[in-house]
This record gives sequence, C-alpha cells and structure tokens, in this order.
Amino acid sequence: MATSMVCLVALCLVSPLLLAGAVVGNPGYGGLFPQFYDNSCPKAKEMVHSIVAQAVARETRMAASLVRLHFHDCFVKGCDASVLLDNSTNIISEKGSNPNKNSLRGFEVVDQIKAALEAACPGTVSCADILALAARDSTILVGGPFWDVPLGRRDSLGASIQGSNQGIPAPNNTLPTIITKFKRLGLNVVDVVALSGGHTIGLSRCTSFRQRLYNQSGNGLADGTLDVSYAAQLRQGCPRSGGDDNLFPLDIVSSTKFDNYYFKNILAGRGLLSSDEVLLTKSAETAALVKAYANDVHLFFQHFAQSMVNMGNITPLTGSQGEIRKNCRRLNNFY
Repeated sequence: MATSMVCLVALCLVSPLLLAGAVVGNPGYGGLFPQFYDNSCPKAKEMVHSIVAQAVARETRMAASLVRLHFHDCFVKGCDASVLLDNSTNIISEKGSNPNKNSLRGFEVVDQIKAALEAACPGTVSCADILALAARDSTILVGGPFWDVPLGRRDSLGASIQGSNQGIPAPNNTLPTIITKFKRLGLNVVDVVALSGGHTIGLSRCTSFRQRLYNQSGNGLADGTLDVSYAAQLRQGCPRSGGDDNLFPLDIVSSTKFDNYYFKNILAGRGLLSSDEVLLTKSAETAALVKAYANDVHLFFQHFAQSMVNMGNITPLTGSQGEIRKNCRRLNNFY
C-alpha cells in the first residue's frame, strides 16, 4: 500500500512535466530550440562536448562544478550568463556573493569553450548557451541522462549580487523557503526534488553542513535525523571551528557517478546537507519523490532531464535582447 501511494503521488506530480516535455524543441518553447545553431555554427555542440570531456577527464569533480554553474546562473536574473561577469566599473560580480565566493568554479573551462567557438563562429554562440550545454554534457559524461538542450539564449548586460545572495537556495534553508525560491521562478516541487538529485555528484565544504554536526537547533546537539555513525565520520574532518573549506562528497557512496544513491543515502539518514534531509523529513509530497527516485533510477533520470530543461528556460534573453559576448567575463563595450 505504501509503495503504491508513493508511485501515485510521484505520477500525479510529474504529469504536467511530461506534458511540458512534449513541446521541448519547439521554437515556441520560450523562443528556444535545440537546432538554433545548426546553420550558424553547426559544430557548436560538438566543440562544447569535446572541451567539457577533456575537462572532466582531467578532474571528475568538474562535471558537478559545471552543472552547479548553470544552476547558479539560472536562479539569478534567469539563464543569461550573468554569473560569469567579473567585477568592472559598472558591475559588481555575482562571483562574490555568499553562495558563490570561494565555491563556484569551472570558469576557465567556459573561457576555453568560448575561445574555441569565437575562433570558429565569431559573435554567434552565447555564454548562456555554453553553460546550458556544458551542464548537459557534464551530466552525460559521469553516467547521467541525455536531454536535448533548447538553445538561443543571449547574454545579460549586467549582474545582480543581491539576487545571488537572496535567490539561490542555501544548504540551511527551510524546505518552504527552498520551494518558494523555486516557485518564484516558475518551477515546482518535482523540480525541487529532481534537481536536488544533482547532488549525486560533487563535493561540499564543511561550512555548509557544520551546524548539523554540532548545533542544529541551537541546543548544542547534532541533527537527530543524521545517521550517528555518519555524523561521527563527518566530525573527523569538520571540527567545531576551522576547516571551513574541507571537502566532503555529497553522495558518500558514489560521488563521481551520476546515479540515484543520493536518494538512497537520504533514506538512510546520510544526506549531507540539511537541504537534502528535509526533502524526506519535512513534507510527505517531497518524501514520496525521494522514495520513488531511490527505487527507480530511470524515473529520476527522466525527471532530472526534464527539470533541467525547465530550469534552462527561466526568463532567457532572446531576439535582440542582451548581446552575444565575445568574452564571457565582460561586456562587449568593455573593449
């Protein structure tokens, strides 16, 4: 009975997404479509994939970093590559925000992709589209699902450090706050849980989960939902003070492989971040999806792929809006 209820809830939640998936690739889908560069830069996708593959071969962690870069871009002013802009006379870079400072990475890979594309097709492929393609290719390269990436985004003319500080879900946010941040952008609860599954790869800093180990509720005690032996293991490398930048796998079982162990870990009390664990403990709706994904990796892959398309469609600049940057770190009028 419990299993059938989980499946029922998951199916009810995802049906609008499956309907949305039917229009992926249609030029009417936010003005974006996968064939956007087929004539203007026919080898664009191939070039992006090649450089991302080289980067991930050098360092597997880069796959998670490039997925995160796309996420942190889209949650601030939409998917417009604002996150890539450096500080300049008129721009305060999002790279200095609390979620990004000393944490966001992969910029050099984007630079390399952009340089190659500018050499082949000057002024054609946007930095925003590079981020979307790199996130998809990174996912595939570590065993995750494929999806067609709708393309045609243009690049922003500014950045918003305030938006970055306020709009990106944080590891210690409550579940209602996280859901609100998603819904504000047109995403739903399925997107929340499916995209959280991106934590099946990558690493997190001690500072992002320390409070769970020592003082979760202000009473000097560890988070009671955290597996006791797992908590003891984490404390060895994440002390009460110091070691802020010590790194730990978000998925203790298979941090370099895109799979559904992230959800299995949550069920075992081994979700690293508070924002991971609350998906199980604070809502029957999200808990049903955690259980469904833990039980069916194919369902998770299907929903993750669709949710990445949904996220990638957050208020893109199209047509004559924005610009196609020559260098992803600065505006064209900088030169």
